[in-house]
Amino acid sequence: MTDELSVSDVARLIDDPSAANRANAAGKVASRYEDGALSDTERQIAEDIFRVMVKDAEERVRTALVTHLKHAPELSSDVAVVLAKDASDAVAVPMLEFSEALSDEDLIDIVRTQGSQRQTAVASRPTVSPAVSDVIVDHGDETAVATLVGNEGAEVADSTMHKVVDRFGDSEKVQTPLVMRSSLPIAVSERLVAKVSDKLIDRLVTHHELPGGLADDLVLQIRERATLGLLSADSNDSDVEMLVEALVRNRRLTPSILLRAICVGDLSFFEAALAKMAGISVLNARKLVHDKGALGFKSLYERCQLPASLYHAYRIALDVLQETERERIDGDPNASTRRMLERVLTQFEDLVDDESPEDVDFLLNRLGRAANAA
Repeated sequence: MTDELSVSDVARLIDDPSAANRANAAGKVASRYEDGALSDTERQIAEDIFRVMVKDAEERVRTALVTHLKHAPELSSDVAVVLAKDASDAVAVPMLEFSEALSDEDLIDIVRTQGSQRQTAVASRPTVSPAVSDVIVDHGDETAVATLVGNEGAEVADSTMHKVVDRFGDSEKVQTPLVMRSSLPIAVSERLVAKVSDKLIDRLVTHHELPGGLADDLVLQIRERATLGLLSADSNDSDVEMLVEALVRNRRLTPSILLRAICVGDLSFFEAALAKMAGISVLNARKLVHDKGALGFKSLYERCQLPASLYHAYRIALDVLQETERERIDGDPNASTRRMLERVLTQFEDLVDDESPEDVDFLLNRLGRAANAA
């Protein structure tokens, strides 16, 4: 079927202007417009026809227009907005999902004033600007926000990401696509670790009948391991400092996570954390941590107001770490960490026995409980 209105098409419109004939005519004109085959004068005439047809009482007529006009980026804004605000979702949603003729201002107005299905349509667009994303997070419901954070074409500012966690951090529907995004600010990742862990506490206690204290211990261990896991070999000083800032802000820079960091060899995190706690530069903190004398690290430790009962555990961990850096242990990649933990845990004799397994996670968990008790 040709997309041009034939003589017979025109005759049918004049003699029998039924909804079916109007829908057929709308589709043909819109298709020609979409193809870009019209001259400038013909495009103006076509748009005048659209301005009449967007008001047609028959939904099928308006749907026929949208089928083609949703992919027409040069469409006049006034026509695009009328279709995007159509009373029928079948007309409005495709325009909101695809039309490049809609400006950010148009989309923001629609997100603020329209319902969930239309907010979700905007959130699923191939590209979403930071400004539109921010309004979706402010005004959208759970489904719209989950769609947004799952859309890699959506640009979401760091501040907007924090709003997502504020509003829907406890929502598994939002958590899952948020965690799966190709990149997340470290501070947001750290907050998510805590959110997921809080939910896990509830599940452990209510579904597995665990005492609350034991559940807290298990979740803290998971949280600390996951938090340190946010840093990779490619992480730079800025990444480390952002994570430390987030932990301080959320009051999760604990003695146990600092001790765990040393025991897994994450000195850059340990040094940045002590620098923040002491209010000094990382460079100065590094010099004090590595001071071979008796005063440097001890003075820094006391300045950070860390538990006095844990000082020797920290000191042993640092000594063993420096030893293993000089004496590379071949074979078992966890050997140096296990050796360190075994020596550190001798400070807490009630937590070790002859039958304790040599699994690193097991020893780290025992160490975490000791640190938290202190």
